[in-house]
Amino acid sequence: MSGLGIGIIGSGFMGRTFSETISKRCTGARLVAVTGGSRAGDLAKDYGIALEPSVDALVARNDVDAVFVATPHHVHAEQSIAAARAGKHVLIEKPMACSVADCDAMLAACEAAGVRSSISFSQRTRKCCRKAKELIDAGTIGRIRQFQSFALCPTSLDGLPPWQSNPENLGTLFGHAIHNFDQIRWYTGAEIKTVYAKCTSIEGASIEGSSMVLMSLGDGTTASLWSSFELAKPSFPRTQMGAWIMGDKGLIDMDAYGELRVATDGEWKVVEVQEPIDWAGKGYLDPVRLESYTLQCQRFIDAITEGREPPVTGWDGRQAVAAALAAYESSKTGKEIVLSS
Repeated sequence: MSGLGIGIIGSGFMGRTFSETISKRCTGARLVAVTGGSRAGDLAKDYGIALEPSVDALVARNDVDAVFVATPHHVHAEQSIAAARAGKHVLIEKPMACSVADCDAMLAACEAAGVRSSISFSQRTRKCCRKAKELIDAGTIGRIRQFQSFALCPTSLDGLPPWQSNPENLGTLFGHAIHNFDQIRWYTGAEIKTVYAKCTSIEGASIEGSSMVLMSLGDGTTASLWSSFELAKPSFPRTQMGAWIMGDKGLIDMDAYGELRVATDGEWKVVEVQEPIDWAGKGYLDPVRLESYTLQCQRFIDAITEGREPPVTGWDGRQAVAAALAAYESSKTGKEIVLSS
């Protein structure tokens, strides 16, 4: 059979998301095998693919060219390095890993094996997020001066999968608002240089549930991030994954799950709209949700097939991890953390 052979590590929410996307919505690739998790058998049966007993067995397959890692954060490094050493390209569900050292080891393993790595920053391929990036790159709002990022969700910590509340996977800022750190770098094109943060748990949980982060970037931009899974319902509008961006020629108000609004002449104009995801009806495999993953996976498949770097690189994942961990360190020490170049 032709096309890039894909193996999946992990059979939960994201394992099935990737399986559905690759098998039914992408071209130039085929789903080959899955391993890991209590639902791996059902996933293999549902998609007509092989069920492997271990990561080592999956990455040893000659018909697997690339591996998608969709497991809890704390095992990403071990599994990705095993895949790279077996000569497989890797796409890793965010966040990349739980330490900068692990990220560096993953990058080194990929470089040594001559394979590509990418991170599943799916917000980069959502409709309003993509349009905002186009406008920024076109100079519509001028140079970005200040950036307020939101990751506010009324779902309590109890509403998260149990493994996400396990301290070995860190917390909500790391597991969810990692998208926001990446988006700040992506939109500005600049690196995060300093981080000052307060990370707390209003509900007294074992992980942090609410954070406020202040950052300075290498180009002089100031950015802030408010993240919380502890808000009273219905939370604030337009802030589940949103941003207010101030340029020297205009403003952007971006809601990744609603409208993108731009003001350059004294009035707000809606320039893009994201159709809502039907969580209650179609669920997490709603084609509206999968649109972002389809574009993301297709870009990765095309990059591997054409022998070039994917649009989102392992370095992007590493830098987002470094900024998020700096926020935790700042909160613990009460000091501003300066990130190394």
